[in-house]
Amino acid sequence: MGRLGGVDERTAARRALADEPEHGGGDAEIVVYWRPGCGFCSSLRRQLDGAGVPHRLVDIWADRAAAEVVRSFARGNETVPTVVVGPVGLVNPGLHEVLAAAADHAPGAVPEGYEPPGPGRWSGRRR
Repeated sequence: MGRLGGVDERTAARRALADEPEHGGGDAEIVVYWRPGCGFCSSLRRQLDGAGVPHRLVDIWADRAAAEVVRSFARGNETVPTVVVGPVGLVNPGLHEVLAAAADHAPGAVPEGYEPPGPGRWSGRRR
C-alpha cells in the first residue's frame, strides 16, 4: 500500500468516506460494493431487495476509488460484497449483519417491524 502525503492510502480512503455527507452521522446510507459475476454479491442483493432495505450499489470494477474503499476494509483485498454503513465496513456480510449496522448508523433503512434473530438462529431455522 502506498502513502499519500504521509498518510496511508487505506487511512485516506476511510477518511474520504467519513467526510462524505451520507456518512457523517445522522442517517447514513447503506452502500454495497460489488462486482459483476459475484454470486455472494447477487445473494446479498436479493436478500436486501427482498427485505425492502434501501441501498446503493457501487461496481468496484467500474470505479477505482470504490475498489480502494473495499481494500481499506478488506485488509488490502478486493473482497466483495463489502457493505459500508456510516463508519462501519462489513466484508461479505449477511443480511442480519447489515441490518445490525444499519440499526446504529442508518435506522431509516431498517424495515419497520424487523426483529433480529436470536442467538444461534441466524438462518431463522429452529434448532
